[in-house]
Amino acid sequence: MTVDLAKFSEENGVKYFMISFTDLFGGQRAKLVPARAIADMQEDGAGFAGFATWLDLTPAHPDMLAVPDPDAVIILPWNKEIAWVPADCVMEGEPVEQAPRNVLRKLIAEAAKLGMHVKTGIEAEFFLLTPEGDQISDSFDTAAKPCYDQQAFMRRLDVIREISDYMLDLGWNPYQNDHEDANGQWEMNWDFDDALKTADKHSFFKFMTKCVAEKHGYRATFMPKPIEGLTGNGCHAHVSVWDAAGDASTKNVFAMEANDSSQTAELGLSEQGRHFLGGIMKHASALAAITNPTVNSYKRINAPRTTSGATWAPNTVTWTGNNRTHMVRVPGPGRFELRLPDGAVNPYLLQAVIIAAGLSGVRSKADPGKRHDIDMYAEGHKVRGAPMLPLNLIDALREYDKDKGLKAAMGEEFSRSYLKMKMKEWDSFVSYFSQWERDNTLDI
Repeated sequence: MTVDLAKFSEENGVKYFMISFTDLFGGQRAKLVPARAIADMQEDGAGFAGFATWLDLTPAHPDMLAVPDPDAVIILPWNKEIAWVPADCVMEGEPVEQAPRNVLRKLIAEAAKLGMHVKTGIEAEFFLLTPEGDQISDSFDTAAKPCYDQQAFMRRLDVIREISDYMLDLGWNPYQNDHEDANGQWEMNWDFDDALKTADKHSFFKFMTKCVAEKHGYRATFMPKPIEGLTGNGCHAHVSVWDAAGDASTKNVFAMEANDSSQTAELGLSEQGRHFLGGIMKHASALAAITNPTVNSYKRINAPRTTSGATWAPNTVTWTGNNRTHMVRVPGPGRFELRLPDGAVNPYLLQAVIIAAGLSGVRSKADPGKRHDIDMYAEGHKVRGAPMLPLNLIDALREYDKDKGLKAAMGEEFSRSYLKMKMKEWDSFVSYFSQWERDNTLDI
């Protein structure tokens, strides 16, 4: 039964609702609506001028209405008089096809027609910086190998514990938090869920983490490579597919089938799982335009060795078993981990492009190709025939533009708008005069 937000506000003491949507660049946009007005907003949506956000719209377009999804409402754990509710964008009675949450909903529906119910979990990494964003917040966090540093963890326990407490209150079942591989970097994990629920939680997690960090006098960033020389922020995605029953009898269709002698079966991945993985491998270079969406993203996946000794990011389209030096690893039966995405990824487009590429693989019975079990950082030069991932954002956008199948799966209107907006972003970047240019070419 759909939640009645007006009744919800009365029962829970909620005075305001933040009706929120996410634009093409991952920016979170919201209006604060008093509870007295929420009944009308639940029916008709809150009005926005789409051109004022990162959407491919003009000032001449009519109002874009953000219609809240009441079943996804979350009371802010740090301010229980306010509830956050993600919204679906509508214009003149029709879904805005370029809006990321709408793109994901459409692909979830396509998967359901094939009896496939995609579930995912993500590993959200972030840095805690000074308010100015130019250095890490803990001046004592200087270890050469800072991963899992117990003492550094205790110095930021107030922030990490508060966020974890909130996830416990929300029923997300967080199961581990750690100091990550870079100085000043953290990772927090919670249970996997349906793709849309994971996207909503991912979106809220970023919002919540930034709010808690600011409360404590820090700045949280999910920027892929915020500090030169340190490991970047990844957003690894764990993917499995289940039948659409949705009850106690739900079956993981990625789990190994009897009498399957394929390479993936050795790792506990079924034939359907192998084809889904095949779609990811087939579309990987184009995928990067979505999973690694900023200029800065390519300073992570094409980085030289970091101070800790490894980037933990892929740069080649390869897959493996339980080995973190490849783009995809199969760490256990019935799932795989896509290690390509970074912290800048749009929560909704991440889930959407995984489903789009995976469905393509299932429909075409795609083969993921040869499994490689070597250390790609030390022996990657020995691999023949595996494409390198794009070197920069413009290469990724060109790969996406060439991939007609993936563009169609994500939606032609979305793809056209995304490419247009991202090309403008690239043009803005290349027109910027940097200090490096002055330092290196002023006297030539």
